[in-house]
Amino acid sequence: MIHKDKIDKYNGSMDELVEDIGNLKYDALADFLQKLSSKLDKDAQADLKRGRKKLSNKLLDAANNIELASLDIDEAWRISKPFMK
Repeated sequence: MIHKDKIDKYNGSMDELVEDIGNLKYDALADFLQKLSSKLDKDAQADLKRGRKKLSNKLLDAANNIELASLDIDEAWRISKPFMK
């Protein structure tokens, strides 16, 4: 896997990407965050197998924090859903 500075399939800037992700409906945003958390967890497991314990631990910390954020956004969705058109 090669880590990149930008997303090949996205032509906008990093700031535009942040805005576009932030403009998702909360249920879609929670799903995105959950999937990102899972990806980082998978990366952490791979790094652990390669003996990169410190990196693995930090990726696991990030995955757990993003998981918690997804739960908060999911709750925001439940709160806001009745007001959505």
